[in-house]
Amino acid sequence: MTDAKLWKNLISAISTRIDEGSFNADKDGLKLRAMDPSHVAMVDFEWPKAVFDEYVCDEPTKLCINFSEMLKFLRRIGSEESIDLNFDPKNAKLNIVLKSKYTRTFSMATLEPSSEEIPTPKVSFNSMARVTAETLKNSMEDVSTVSDQIQFDISDDKLNLKASGDLGTASIEIEKGSEDLLNLDVKQRSKATYSLNYILEMVKSASNLSDLVTVELSSDMPIRLNFELPQQWRLQYYLAPRIESS
Repeated sequence: MTDAKLWKNLISAISTRIDEGSFNADKDGLKLRAMDPSHVAMVDFEWPKAVFDEYVCDEPTKLCINFSEMLKFLRRIGSEESIDLNFDPKNAKLNIVLKSKYTRTFSMATLEPSSEEIPTPKVSFNSMARVTAETLKNSMEDVSTVSDQIQFDISDDKLNLKASGDLGTASIEIEKGSEDLLNLDVKQRSKATYSLNYILEMVKSASNLSDLVTVELSSDMPIRLNFELPQQWRLQYYLAPRIESS
């Protein structure tokens, strides 16, 4: 890839809640679906071969990576650098080659891939709000001043983000028809509460890749954040709700 920072931003977005996971590589590209250690969050990712300047995969391959370890190498990426990724299955090594005015090569050990396949969550969504990632990030940072939990409330005319804590309450309303709320589709009003730290980290990381996010919700059910990416990429997060104390 001619843009090494794109790969770095992708791995940062995946590693937000995921310690390790397996890329499934085939002739069409890369896919990954992984749970976080607590099994309350999941990332679902697909990157077709068209994203790469050159992509070769002669046979289906599973490549298990520790993402925090990979980021240690990727933090060394500078401006206008390209990146080559070459998997050596015989030695279970991933070679990372960074090229600019000079060439740097790193080699990292891969992990033994799990045979477990994680299915797509079977969740139906009654409400959908398509919003700018920057607005969603800023709104969640606002409500984080009062609580570590956030309630998403999607109704016929707005997306409402609410939080309450010992210091007080916060409510952010993004109304239908505003330039920040591009689309709203509500079969039934939906409300649920989630860990603010989890969801804010997801949005912060993924906003480096996408300007728009679709929030999909049903009351007291997992939320799905679908970040819009070009060329049929897919980057989605699922997060289980928190039960509000009475």
